Amino acid sequence: MVYVNCHGNDFADNLFRDLSVTRIVSEIERYYEAKVIAGKTLLVFDEIQEVHNGIASLKYFCEDMPELHVAVAGSLLGITLREDESYPVGKVTTLRMYPMTFAEYLMACGRPQLLEMLNGLEWESMKAMDGLLLELLRQYYFTGGMPEAVKTYLESHDVDLVREVQREILDAYERDIAKHTKPMVARIHQVWESIPAQLARENKKFIFGAVKKGGRAAQFETAIQWLVDAGLVYKIERTKEPVMPLKFYADYDAFKLYMLDCGLLACMAEANPNAMLLGTNAFTEFKGAFAENFVLQTLKSVCESSVFYFSKDNSSMEVDFLYQTRDRVVPVEVKAEENVKSKSLSNFINEDFKNLNLKALRISMKPYIDQGWMENIPLYAAEAFIKKQCQTSITVLP
Repeated sequence: MVYVNCHGNDFADNLFRDLSVTRIVSEIERYYEAKVIAGKTLLVFDEIQEVHNGIASLKYFCEDMPELHVAVAGSLLGITLREDESYPVGKVTTLRMYPMTFAEYLMACGRPQLLEMLNGLEWESMKAMDGLLLELLRQYYFTGGMPEAVKTYLESHDVDLVREVQREILDAYERDIAKHTKPMVARIHQVWESIPAQLARENKKFIFGAVKKGGRAAQFETAIQWLVDAGLVYKIERTKEPVMPLKFYADYDAFKLYMLDCGLLACMAEANPNAMLLGTNAFTEFKGAFAENFVLQTLKSVCESSVFYFSKDNSSMEVDFLYQTRDRVVPVEVKAEENVKSKSLSNFINEDFKNLNLKALRISMKPYIDQGWMENIPLYAAEAFIKKQCQTSITVLP
């Protein structure tokens, strides 16, 4: 591998002055004293968004030197929001990176056997390990899935150091926002900083007036889209019908915004680290905001389909999330505690849309149970269960 970090690198700043792939490779060989051999060398450009023409050069690597293996890494903010160069559509394979999931957190903790139990959906064994799994889930709520935050916690168990890392990440995002979105920095910051308060509300539908008194969609729509495009927030629209494909029935005027990472949400909200790690209120604080954000993160990282929510204009009925597998729509209710009574979900399945024969998924603090119209799974098993659901093959009848 030959690795070129484009951040703060004077050599990289001048490397893409023109798009001659032969010259670029030749200069890399001389500067790094390494041969770049097609079929044997992996050429890596890190922080590619930092240099002019770096992204554009990928088109010419593909066309002029297709036998050479090239990998690049960069933030969505810098790559997708550059106005001075086009993205080489069709010339690169894109891999979207998400924060570490709870399963990956368990791997980082050295708990492969616990993960094997979760992946095997061994419900009875989970009951015996419930206390330990909830402790690890509390840790994950606090650290989130940012690798540096996870690494810092596992090496030091110092909550102040972890929060310092999280604040640095948030500060870096804000600097990137200021750098790439100068005309609308203030509005983006207003939306960004309102998210914890939006999620603390019982009805988590995004309210423009909560960003700024008298705020309207026209003022903040573009700012919200910038945050979505940058991968910093997830925008979950309402669907009018729980029918496949869900996108056909999307209502883009009603939506919720979630953070990309529950640890960063906790940092932004200034949630007490010791209370999160040692108490039980990590699962109930903010009226379930952490639990919903955790489940949404899980859905986005393991499920290929879009995620929606359902609500009625003329009632308080709401279903937290809906997603589709290859053959059905799954309504999801998230409960942050053991009190799981909810009239909305039962009415949704058994009355309003009885003719669709839907089966709901409730994710809560309670152990697994199949009630026919609904399955309940514990929060820590959400990833394994949803992943298996989304990978289930359809049986095609002749």
